[in-house]
Amino acid sequence: MKLLVLIALAAALAAGATAWKASRHERLAEAEWPPSGDFLTIDGQRVHYVVDGEGPDLVLIHGASGNLRDFTFDMVGRLKDRYRVIAFDRPGLGYTDRIDANGASIAQQADLLARAASELGAHRPIVFGHSYGGSVALAWAVNRPDALSALVLSAAASNTWDTGLGTYYSVLSHPLGQKLVIPLITAWVPDRVVSQQIDAVFLPQAPPQGYDARIGAGLTLRRVSMRANALHRAGLLDEIRAQVPRYGEIAVPVEILHGDADTTVPLHVHSEPLSRQIPNAALTVLPGVGHMPHHAAPEATDAAIDRAARRATPAP
Repeated sequence: MKLLVLIALAAALAAGATAWKASRHERLAEAEWPPSGDFLTIDGQRVHYVVDGEGPDLVLIHGASGNLRDFTFDMVGRLKDRYRVIAFDRPGLGYTDRIDANGASIAQQADLLARAASELGAHRPIVFGHSYGGSVALAWAVNRPDALSALVLSAAASNTWDTGLGTYYSVLSHPLGQKLVIPLITAWVPDRVVSQQIDAVFLPQAPPQGYDARIGAGLTLRRVSMRANALHRAGLLDEIRAQVPRYGEIAVPVEILHGDADTTVPLHVHSEPLSRQIPNAALTVLPGVGHMPHHAAPEATDAAIDRAARRATPAP
């Protein structure tokens, strides 16, 4: 009995230390990388956004584990001379509230961001989505066709794959992983581990100088963001499977960018078939470019946005 009491006491102390350390890590991260934009509220959901520039409205949607700082690193600055650029944090990431504790589908995220854009006066913007954000952008085009004028997809997850969810997301999306494992990661995994993962995502390129410090690794490791991101990723395959049959309905101009060295979201699995599934979609393949074209091939990315703007469906 004494041994059981000691074990229970040790477990309680470990749990308390983990909770304290996780909270401290989150406080430090939010102090170092505070909100960089403004907030609006849509049906009780607080949405964090940045707006800069003048011209046609352009909405930017970031990928998994990220936040709008991916775009404010330099992409917003490159485009603000000719577009009114709006970058959003997706639900549960950065400083946008989670939609619900059970995860948010790409359709739910698209609906929230479309309504937020409209609230900001962007009723029919050009919508740019990268990686997972491209899945959300496709959901926007499929489910809110009157709420955009053109679509630009960069390394977008768009079609089904057969490699499974993987151990990491399988564990973190499970109820026990959400409750027990994620706090351990938040508490005890240093930010440099996230920086190493960022380096891997950029391969075969390297991140731009200063990118790791700007993106805010500690924001990614917060419990709320890890839980949201894991559930988003766990639901993505089924959501895409349901969405694929509707790609033929997309009537706005579509520009697709994808590097042929992308091993995170392979070109042949996603953008090559997508370019055939959407009528009149234009695919640009970027030789030697990995998963981050908006950083590795900025001129090609900006040119695709400019082509989309010229092709954009005029407002009625």
